[in-house]
Amino acid sequence: MEYKNYNPRAAALAQARTLLTDAVKAAIADGTLPEAALPDFIVEIPADVKNGDIASNAAMAGARAFHKAPRQIAEAITAKLALDGSLFDRFEIAGPGFINLFLAQDWFTSVVRAAVANPEYGRTDVGAGKRYNVEFVSANPTGPMHMGNARGGALGDCLAAVMDFAGYDVSREFYINDAGNQIDKFALSLDIRYQQIYKGDDAPELPEDSYHGEDIAERAKEFAEVYGDRYISESEEVRRKALVDFALPKNIDSMHEILSKYRIEYDTWFKESTLHNGTELHDTIELLKEKGLTYELDGALWYKNTEVQTKRLLAQGKTQEDIDKLGLKDDVLIRQNGNPTYFAADIAYHRNKLAIRKFDRAIDIWGADHHGHVARMKGALDALGLDGDRLDIVLMQLVRLTRNGEVVRMSKRTGKAITLVDLLEEIPIDAVRFFFNLREPATQMEFDLDLAIAENSQNPVYYCQYAHARICSILRKLKEQGCDIPECTPEQLDLLTAPEEREIIRHLASLTDEIVLSAKNYDPARITRYCIDLATLFHKFYNACRVNCDDKDLSAARIYLCLCVKEVLKNILTLLKISVPERM
Repeated sequence: MEYKNYNPRAAALAQARTLLTDAVKAAIADGTLPEAALPDFIVEIPADVKNGDIASNAAMAGARAFHKAPRQIAEAITAKLALDGSLFDRFEIAGPGFINLFLAQDWFTSVVRAAVANPEYGRTDVGAGKRYNVEFVSANPTGPMHMGNARGGALGDCLAAVMDFAGYDVSREFYINDAGNQIDKFALSLDIRYQQIYKGDDAPELPEDSYHGEDIAERAKEFAEVYGDRYISESEEVRRKALVDFALPKNIDSMHEILSKYRIEYDTWFKESTLHNGTELHDTIELLKEKGLTYELDGALWYKNTEVQTKRLLAQGKTQEDIDKLGLKDDVLIRQNGNPTYFAADIAYHRNKLAIRKFDRAIDIWGADHHGHVARMKGALDALGLDGDRLDIVLMQLVRLTRNGEVVRMSKRTGKAITLVDLLEEIPIDAVRFFFNLREPATQMEFDLDLAIAENSQNPVYYCQYAHARICSILRKLKEQGCDIPECTPEQLDLLTAPEEREIIRHLASLTDEIVLSAKNYDPARITRYCIDLATLFHKFYNACRVNCDDKDLSAARIYLCLCVKEVLKNILTLLKISVPERM
């Protein structure tokens, strides 16, 4: 059997629907059911396997069409169910007419064989042919990266990995804000710190809204070490440009280095300055002008956000009364001084993604404090004719760091607010990446610093790694005893019928569905939870079922199941860029 892109649960659901549909047709053909079109019906995996592996409401769905009681319809359908040669070995009618199907041992055996035979078990082609851009972190290069960047980095990188596993063509991107107001503020801050080195009390003071971090003073000092006081006598414009040209590349290189240490590698580092230096920003604004969506007021160019948003919301079924309550306002695109706003550049940037580089969809991971910007961006893309629904924003909630149950805000090393660098120096990278993907992005999370370094089963990443190491230890000991890992026959694997064995196999069978749902819902936390559950089920199996038992065939099958779990744990942790130790 070819196991590439094999989804055991999808195969079972699809076959169940076919079997039930054929049975209905057969019952109509022999007159047991009257001639009628069978309405849509549900085929699903019930929460409790006592209700079957697959459950269907086909009989209830057909009650009106066939003018019979659901129970009678269920009996007519099941009388024609041809299970020979199928994935199922029995059925039952439950309650008022639910039809429950039970999977045959062949299906359970196929799952184990697939998980061992396929080095990328769980991979699917559901996203084939779709090009997605995932942009995350995109921290301003004017200062250190903070906890939001830390969570966004792990979330974005793992989401991109999961989407790739689901078959999408994914590009990871970092947007470098190297133009606009923040760079002007960066230049001013560097300039004053540089002047303070040589002018002392005669140098100007830093304005309240400038950058006061130690990193700014450090960059100014480095600049002085190279150029001395050469730029003190230069014009402000020349001096500030020299400072930015010196400091900005260093900050960007530092971000490359830190994110690489965090195991994040981007396909594209996109500089905002390319939008300003080329024609893209100008072209985008001209397009908005041509569509009559701008106007001039008080020397500035404005975008008709209120008009665009109102049109979009009315199309979504909102009432004018609802819209009025939102207090929508228009936005400035070009300031009075002739400089474009961040919003103008952001519109041009997303136009670049969707219209110029032609991604099918753009996914941005933003902090929850940017929620008000979402509708504006989608509306602006609508206004450009690009369909704002091709932009998906994952809003990420804040992180609370705790130690001994107390909130921690300051680094023990620096005494300052904890940065991504501080976190990676204190906590193993495996734990950081895993912990930041334990919760859905939209939920606030508490990061327990003590738990993240604990080497016990309470630490979820340690627990998963330990399960893998434990299986490696089992296999090593068996080999030392002269028991090599066998190549199991289907007949041997058919012996895996204990409840704990079947629980594991059912869970293994759900991996592809979890990959698909994680990708579609932009929620890699599904995969960390899957990994924890698999480790839990393995420990439960190992405590209940003796692997090296007297029945050699059963022992061979259980060893093979251990190997199966080991490979899947390894694949998932590797997917998340988490190390997979063989000894702990």
